[in-house]
Amino acid sequence: MVLDGGQSMTKPLIVVNFKTYASASGATAETLAVAMEAHSNGPARMVAVVSAFDLEAVRRAAPSLEVWSQHLDPVGQGGFTGWLEPKTAMHRGAQGTIINHAEHKVEMDHVKRLLPQLPDDFPVCGCAADLEEAKSLAEMGPTFIAVEPPELIGGDISVTTADPSIVSDTVAVVKATNPDVRVLCGAGVKNGQDVATAIKLGAEGVLLASGVTKASDVASVLNDLVSLL
Repeated sequence: MVLDGGQSMTKPLIVVNFKTYASASGATAETLAVAMEAHSNGPARMVAVVSAFDLEAVRRAAPSLEVWSQHLDPVGQGGFTGWLEPKTAMHRGAQGTIINHAEHKVEMDHVKRLLPQLPDDFPVCGCAADLEEAKSLAEMGPTFIAVEPPELIGGDISVTTADPSIVSDTVAVVKATNPDVRVLCGAGVKNGQDVATAIKLGAEGVLLASGVTKASDVASVLNDLVSLL
């Protein structure tokens, strides 16, 4: 599952989780996606992680921007009321997904059953709160693992500042478990220095949300995030 759909293996990733913020849902999700798309040919691989409701509209508004789902369930088409079925999500525009985010935790068996349902070239980013969870996810072979200490999510202090060893230790554990899995850094990421520090610590990109989605000047924030790459 660690294949990455032929996407660039050299560009650092900047993965923006739109969550369900008013500033990143519906029409505002499309506006934010267009702003991110302007950086599609820049030094970073930009990824928008959007609500299932917005997948099709965001893909239509920003066709050259990579778009992921915020969650998927290991179910097929049938009697699964309220679940997010992967085949339909992909039909509506999902080009990848995150799973096990701190705000939508799942059992490891959920991830284990989901991965075989997805194409090999469909990026999957498992979110991990700690080293133990990162190791468990790495054993299953998602494309990426994003380390995100829950207490720092949405805060003003990046994990790269609060405890850099969390990032470097996660990289070491993941690579020792499955060297093909790539590590991202999340929680509190706000600026280009946070991105640069994450990469210096061994991560291959960042996962962030409010630093972009709640910004008063999105273009300036996006410019700053890639400024040191």
